[in-house]
Amino acid sequence: MSRIVVLGAGVAGHTAALHLQRKLGREHEVIVVSPNSNWNWIPSNIWVGVGKMTKQQVVFPLAPVYRRHHITFLQAKAAALHPEGTSDDTTPTVDVVFTDSARAGETERVDYDYLINATGPKLKFEATPGLGPDGNSLSVCTADHATQTSAELERVIDRLRARKRQTLIVGMGHGSCTCEGAAFEYVFNVDHTLRDRGVRDLAEVIYLTNEHELGDFGVGGMTFAGSSGEMTSERWMQGLFHERGIEVIAQAHVTEVRPGVVAYETIDGTVAERTFDFAMLLPPFGGVGLQAFDRDGNDISEVVFAPSGFMKVDADYTPKPYEQWSADDWPSTYESPAYPNVFGVGIAFAPPHAISRPYQTPSGAPVAPAPPRTGMPAGVQGHAAAMTIVDRIRHGSSAEAHTASMAKMGAACIASVGTGMRTGAAATITMSPIVPDRSRFPRTGRDPKGTFGEIGLAGHWLKRLLHTMFIYKAKARPGWWLIPE
Repeated sequence: MSRIVVLGAGVAGHTAALHLQRKLGREHEVIVVSPNSNWNWIPSNIWVGVGKMTKQQVVFPLAPVYRRHHITFLQAKAAALHPEGTSDDTTPTVDVVFTDSARAGETERVDYDYLINATGPKLKFEATPGLGPDGNSLSVCTADHATQTSAELERVIDRLRARKRQTLIVGMGHGSCTCEGAAFEYVFNVDHTLRDRGVRDLAEVIYLTNEHELGDFGVGGMTFAGSSGEMTSERWMQGLFHERGIEVIAQAHVTEVRPGVVAYETIDGTVAERTFDFAMLLPPFGGVGLQAFDRDGNDISEVVFAPSGFMKVDADYTPKPYEQWSADDWPSTYESPAYPNVFGVGIAFAPPHAISRPYQTPSGAPVAPAPPRTGMPAGVQGHAAAMTIVDRIRHGSSAEAHTASMAKMGAACIASVGTGMRTGAAATITMSPIVPDRSRFPRTGRDPKGTFGEIGLAGHWLKRLLHTMFIYKAKARPGWWLIPE
């Protein structure tokens, strides 16, 4: 019998665990380690953040799902890897610290034959003084954060109804942030909500981003093909923001968030502050703090993990200037080069470099969107790693790895710009591949036949349908595997 340990129960880890159990059955053991008792469909947190959904609509408990599918669930946080075992026993292990109320603080060493690191990110609010729900701004990164943010938005609406002007700032709380799409969705849902409540006229809405231009989204922007010719994502987004009267501050690194004040600097040397009554600013991501030790107890974390704390995989991490970046730098199998029975998927793997061109302020602060690795790519990577493990258990360690390179993978994103079955809308965007490949597509780096954008009510219906479908899939209801990642 083989034992597979999956660290993390987000999109990547949960997907991997369910596919492993489905393929391997009860002959082998699948263990999921996650500090959280609930699964959260994070893309819908933006709707919780404007009061259009409740927390209960975007989360559900993990334990019943895993119990039904004979997957062992440990509500615990992974602390350290011992990929070579110890001097007494060469079996690889991972140390976990329990977070459930019954065993909180207890530690346990769990053996494994294969391990998938899908821990996701640490939310690094501490990277910017005063950033985050424990500081002076809000977040939609978790369902609880989004619930708090929704309550604060209601207070803003109450003040607007009393004819008091309000300034709302939405965006990125640090120059190295990723997931610009979430901030984009949230600012438009805020705008839509204020219009729906009839109070938009007294509200100043500002979008603050580290993108070099609108529509970058951490993927270097896109060029859409259409019946009326080509259009860049920058021009498309400029039109959307202009139509809705949302002010844009781009190329910015937030340096501090004080009560009612956000301070920032831009790459042209501008140092400024803006006052606010409401600020939802996303944090940068980092690794969760896992360490690694060799058989003799020596710290080998720098062998297994990049300086960011994310796991090194089969990527080319050679430092090189932007002009030399290549699609070939990106990983395909997500295997650790040091330990081939260990995989890093989703946000847990270390990208070889950004996708967007990096910039910095005159003071040296980064203004460089990190590459997105969430949602569809994370699920596909988790599935691929699971299938590699299944084949190696069945056919031996020489079985060829399944691949899921972001330089060959297309992706679809449906970005809400307002909810409502009759008044909602969403921007439907596809791109292929995610990482531009100028050797195959010299002009734009992407296939014009697979890269396009449309906006309209139908997009909202589709996004709402996908919410239902992916909750169903994550609950592992009958036929769940037929719904693609």
